[in-house]
Order: sequence, then structure tokens, then C-alpha cells
Amino acid sequence: MNIIDFDTRIGSQKPNSILRGEACPFCDRERLANIVAEEDGMILLRNKYNVIVGADQFVLIEGRECQTDMPDYSQAKMHRLIAFGLHHWQTLLHSGRYEEVLFFKNFGPLSGGTIRHPHMQLVGFPKLDKDSLYQPEYFEGQLLTERDSVAMILSSHPSVGFWELNLKAPLPLSPKQTNTLADFIQISVDYFMHHFNHRCQSYNIFFYHEADKQIMVKIMPRYATSPLYIGYGIRFRPTSLGEAAEEIKKLYF
Repeated sequence: MNIIDFDTRIGSQKPNSILRGEACPFCDRERLANIVAEEDGMILLRNKYNVIVGADQFVLIEGRECQTDMPDYSQAKMHRLIAFGLHHWQTLLHSGRYEEVLFFKNFGPLSGGTIRHPHMQLVGFPKLDKDSLYQPEYFEGQLLTERDSVAMILSSHPSVGFWELNLKAPLPLSPKQTNTLADFIQISVDYFMHHFNHRCQSYNIFFYHEADKQIMVKIMPRYATSPLYIGYGIRFRPTSLGEAAEEIKKLYF
């Protein structure tokens, strides 16, 4: 189990462009500080609001545009973004400074994020119970497609509940496999935001790794979380998985 302190003093200072309509700090590029790397408009920097006690937080700003997101990106931009993110995730993982590094994205008012501007996050933990981060069953399900040994799977054992899409790719990733992974992430986000349910305005992307064997990615739409999951840990599996699988195949494959 991982119970980690959250610095509420720092948290109360964080800007919120989603719920409070405050100015976007990622658009004010002239004032960005502690930049680690830049490439094609993407910026990796240390998080100004390091609310997780004992950890190092980083923000990956996906580009200059604020009112856009992954479904709108060109294929080339999506490829560059995922290659950039994976490179710096792996660099932090192998830096020797952290026991584990989390790589994820919040988008939308129900995702746990506060900034609308498309961005991802990396968090390095010097100590963390890695066995508590996921269960292998979370990535089981119906194979939708496979290309370049990268698989897209509709989850039959969702980690939270209802619909979740999983991706699996072997390590080390070739450039071609990285591009395929990027394509499948973009397809997953596009499906949830534009075809899945008209009420969907939020999603999360979570990256995982199994030692040096494979990378797993979980993409999930976000709504108000079921009270049965919050209170009792009961996860729901929708009865319409088959229909969803056929719809995704028809739309994209």
C-alpha cells in the first residue's frame, strides 16, 4: 500500500484554468522556469507546484496550443510527442535516483487535473511499493488489433470500472513500434472523446512497465466514480463490451 503526504499549502496555490477560469500558466512560455528539455514546441520542466512530499514532479507541455488535444494532432506530432515522453520517462527510470517513475495524463474536469492546456506528468519516487501499482489482470481482455507487436485490448478486468482500453508493447521499443503505440493512443482518446459517449469530457492515460519486458498503457474515460468502487472496491464490467469492440473495429480498423 502507498500512502503519501500531499502538501496542502502548496496545493492551495495551484492555478486552475478548468474550474476557475484562471490564466493558463503553460501559455505564458516566457515565464516558464526549470526547463529540462525542449523539442518541437514540447517542453519538459520541473513542476512549480511540487505537492507530493518526497517526490520529484515534472510536467510535459505537449505544445503551444491551449485549446487542442491528442485527437486534433497530426500523426507526425503524435509520434513526436509519445517518443519524447517515453524517452524522458525511461531516462528518469534509469537515472538511479528513483525506485519508480509514474507517467500519466489528466485531461478534463473529471480527470483530476487543473489545467486545460494539454500536458502530461512524470513523478519520480525515491521509494514506492511497486507491487501495489497494478495487477496483471487489469490488462486482460479482448484483442481489437495488433500491429508491429503492439496490441490494443478492450479490458475485461477494468482497474476502476466500465470501459478501459489497454495497450501492450514489448521492450525495447523500435521507432516503428513507438509510432504504432502513439497511433493506438490517439485512436483510443479519439474514440472516448468523440464516439463513445457524448457526455465524455475527461480521460486519463496511465503508462506502466513490467521490468524491461514490456510497456502497458491504460486509457480510460472519466466520469463521477462509482460509489461502490469508492466505498467497497467493487469494479463493474459492462455487458456491452462486445458492442464496443465491434464499434472500435468498424471505426478504425
